[in-house]
Amino acid sequence: MAIHRRDFLKGVATAGAGIAMGTVDELAAQDRPTRAPAVRAGQVADVVVVGGGAFGAWAALYLQRLGVRVTLIDQHGPANSRATSGGETRGVRTSYGDRPHGLQWAGWATESIQRWKAWDAEHRTDLLPPLYFTTGDVIMREEMEPFIERTMENWDAMGRPYEVLTADEVRYRWPAIHTPDIEVVLYEPDAGVVRARRAIESVVEVFKREGGQVRIGRVQPLEGMSGDLGAVVLEDGTRVEGGRFVFALGPWLPGYFPDLLGKRIRIRTLGHVYYIATPPGDMRFQVPNIPSYNVPGVTGWPALPQDFRGFRIRTGGHRGDDPDTSVRWIDAEHHDRPREVLGEFFPALAEQPINETRACHYCGSVSRNFIIDRHPERSNLWIAGGGNAEAFKQGPVLGEFVADRVLGRVADDDELAQSFRIPEEEFEEDEGGFEP
Repeated sequence: MAIHRRDFLKGVATAGAGIAMGTVDELAAQDRPTRAPAVRAGQVADVVVVGGGAFGAWAALYLQRLGVRVTLIDQHGPANSRATSGGETRGVRTSYGDRPHGLQWAGWATESIQRWKAWDAEHRTDLLPPLYFTTGDVIMREEMEPFIERTMENWDAMGRPYEVLTADEVRYRWPAIHTPDIEVVLYEPDAGVVRARRAIESVVEVFKREGGQVRIGRVQPLEGMSGDLGAVVLEDGTRVEGGRFVFALGPWLPGYFPDLLGKRIRIRTLGHVYYIATPPGDMRFQVPNIPSYNVPGVTGWPALPQDFRGFRIRTGGHRGDDPDTSVRWIDAEHHDRPREVLGEFFPALAEQPINETRACHYCGSVSRNFIIDRHPERSNLWIAGGGNAEAFKQGPVLGEFVADRVLGRVADDDELAQSFRIPEEEFEEDEGGFEP
C-alpha cells in the first residue's frame, strides 16, 4: 500500500489517512510480495540495517518483503532495555496540532492504528497476548490553546472522529478522573496503546521467519573510512558486507555521525515513565475502563491485561548525554512530580506504590520531524532517525517509507521525502534537551 507519493497531503485531507482503508481482516489477508531467501554463509546482503528499534526493525521487515536479502544488526538485540523502543508500552494517537507537519503525522498515525490491528489479526494464533489496545485518548486543558485548535482542524480535514467534552462529561464517563480547573476536553476514541517491547520482538521474529538474518554485535565507528561502504565491521572484527546500509541507531546516531548530526539531533533528555500499582480488585484503571490521557507536560494510560505492569504516567526527565552510560533508573528525588499529577487527576492512585520506572533518550531533531535521508557523502548509506518521541507509534508506516526510499521507490524530489531530509539548520550551542 503506497501512501507516500506527492499527493499524500491532499489525500489525507479528503480520505482520512490518504489511502482506502479495509477491515482489519482484509488488511491482514492481503497478499505479500515474494519473500527473499535468507543470507547464507558467503553471501552478501543486499541491505544491512544497523539498529533493531522502531525504525530499523520495521524497515528490515519491509525490505525483506520487497524481495531483497537483509541483515539486521543490533548491539544487544532488538527490544533491549537500553533501546528507545525497548520500553513496555507506547501510545498511538493522532493529535499533532503542535507540529507544522501535524497533518501528515496524523495521517500516518491513523494508518498505523489500522496496521497494528491488522498485525494482531494476522498473528493472533502465535502472538499472545495482543499488541494493540484501543483505549481512546482524552486531552484536558484549563483553556483553549493553539495545540487543540490545530489538532481539531487537522481532524476536520481528515474526517477523523473526535468529541469535545465538558469536565462534567469526563467525570460521568470515567469517575476515577478528577478535573480540577479543566475547561477544555478533546477526546479521540480510536487512539490506543501498544506493547512496545513485545511489538519489536514480534516484528523481528517475523522478519527472521521470512528469511531475514539478525546479527548481535556493535558496529565500529566509520571514522577514517570514505566513500561508499562495502561493509561494516563489528567490534569483534567481523565484517558484514552489503550493497546498501541503513543506520537506524536512535540516540547513538549523533555519536556515529558527529559532524553531520551532532548539532541536528539532541539526546540530552531521558523521559521519565512510571508504572503505578492499582488497588487490588479496582478495575477502574485498566483497559477498557479508562482512556489514555494528556494533561500539560504529562501523558499516560491504563494498565493492560494480562501482565498488568500498572497505570502508566510519563513526566519530565533527567540529563543523560551518552546512551551507553546514561542511568535508566529514576531516583526517588524525581518521584514528587508524578505523585502531584496523580493526586490532582487520579487521587485514588496518589499514594499507591511504584511498580517500575523506565527512562529512555528522546531523540529530538532540529526540524522536529523524522530524518530519512541519504548520507551526503556516501551514496549507499541511509540515515533513519530523529524520532521526536513519536516514531514508534508510526512504525508500521514509517518502516515502509524507509524501505521504499532505500530501494529508490520514492524519488529524491518527492515532497514527503524532501520533508525528511537532513536539516540544514542546527541547534544553538546553548540549547538544552528535548521535551516532546
